[in-house]
Amino acid sequence: MAALRIANAPCSWGSLEFEGLQGEAIPFGQMLDELRETGYAGSELGDWGYMPTDAGVLRGELERRGVAMVGAFVPVALRHADAHARGEAQAIRVARLLAETSGAAGEQGPLLILADDNGTDPIRTAQAGRITPPLGLSAKEWETFARGAERIARIVREETGLRTAFHHHCAGYVETPEETARLLALTDARLLGLVFDTGHMLFGSRQSDGQVIIETLERFAGRIWHVHFKDCQPQVAARARSERWDYFMAVRHGLFCELGKGAVPFPAVVDWLRAHHYRGWIVVEQDVLPGMGSPKASAQRNRDYLRGIGL
Repeated sequence: MAALRIANAPCSWGSLEFEGLQGEAIPFGQMLDELRETGYAGSELGDWGYMPTDAGVLRGELERRGVAMVGAFVPVALRHADAHARGEAQAIRVARLLAETSGAAGEQGPLLILADDNGTDPIRTAQAGRITPPLGLSAKEWETFARGAERIARIVREETGLRTAFHHHCAGYVETPEETARLLALTDARLLGLVFDTGHMLFGSRQSDGQVIIETLERFAGRIWHVHFKDCQPQVAARARSERWDYFMAVRHGLFCELGKGAVPFPAVVDWLRAHHYRGWIVVEQDVLPGMGSPKASAQRNRDYLRGIGL
């Protein structure tokens, strides 16, 4: 059986996609050096412009360190039809860089990671972690959302050969297991896969029992193309719900803790992935915010934890 491959991402070095959560500006070269030194074999791209956007330069930086490029996150406000064209252009730009950098497509190539424009809708941001059906999309909005996701996935495949997987995410319109299932039911399984994020799935489920992670892995087994390892601290999650924190407040209070310090049952997740012959990447995401210490030290602790459970 092929070994599970472990990557990390620029967000673990403070390069977060949300205003107000940015950490210290660590240069991409230092980030890649530290990523490799702490035992990771791949990286996601991070925000556009954080790493070089010239494919030749980026390829050289990655090859010099022996680091694979495994994917890139593209947020689009998919419920708005007038955002689809702009999202498509952004996705193609990112996908072309990935394709030209990696030279690989199909199951072994990097993925375009599509997501809602998370954290921009005040209601969903305020209610993250406690979403109920009345806060969701209408039937018409679901249709618009799904068609936009398929449109972007189709053009990315046609233009670059790369696959697209959707990232469910708190503070967006696909947060809960039910919303994730709805999007997958409305989209072509050959065209759009799923990025399964353990921390976002647990917090978005409105539960604190990590068993929901195994249940949702089973539920979405046929669509999982990419996996993010993120832990969720249950006491912080409970406080966020009881005190009605918004998403950003919860994250600032350490909602997404280091691996093994929360409620996600990672040993069981690893067993599940192996039993289902998962062949994609596992990407560690540790939101290291200002005051939380050294990103490199956190990355090392996360890698050591994964080694301790057989990865």
